Amino acid sequence: MASHIELLLLDTVENLGLVGEVVKVRPGYARNYLLPMLLAEHPTQEKIESLKEARARAEAEVSKQRAERAALIERLAGVTVTLIRSTNDQGLLYGAVTQRDISDELIKVGFGVDTRAVRLSQPFRRVGSGSVTIQFDRDLKVDIDVMVKSDRVLEIDRKSETTEQAPAPEAEAPAAEGDAPKAKGKKRKKADAE
Repeated sequence: MASHIELLLLDTVENLGLVGEVVKVRPGYARNYLLPMLLAEHPTQEKIESLKEARARAEAEVSKQRAERAALIERLAGVTVTLIRSTNDQGLLYGAVTQRDISDELIKVGFGVDTRAVRLSQPFRRVGSGSVTIQFDRDLKVDIDVMVKSDRVLEIDRKSETTEQAPAPEAEAPAAEGDAPKAKGKKRKKADAE
């Protein structure tokens, strides 16, 4: 059995090729996905010729999309995304911050970034900050900063506030003239009695 077969793409297939392109694929991928979904067929010279115009339109669309993405990557340089989430007192999130959350926030602030372009090795599960890669192609990528903040004051923040506000212990004021030192405790009274 052949390890790869050649097919003509009738439509653009992501990560495979553009319409009108002849590609080599594994037989199972062709049999189970491309042929039943009418995305490809066995190539003939007549069919290749008939798809030349569609291929030219697809190439123009891809080059336009690449230029838009390159401009977006330049605009994203140095961007910081801040997300406010519900947490417990220690700063653990009740739900994780995922690619979808970051993508939605970027769209909200005016950057059209699809969820698939957000490369997040693992979701944020606690309050803090980190770096996330936005990647459209191998050479079109940029790192942005993501800050996750709590929607309430955390226990850690409360402790640091109380240590800052607590007055420093004052040194004992020197006794003024004529003031007798006050006896403290039973031992002092006993010593005075003798």
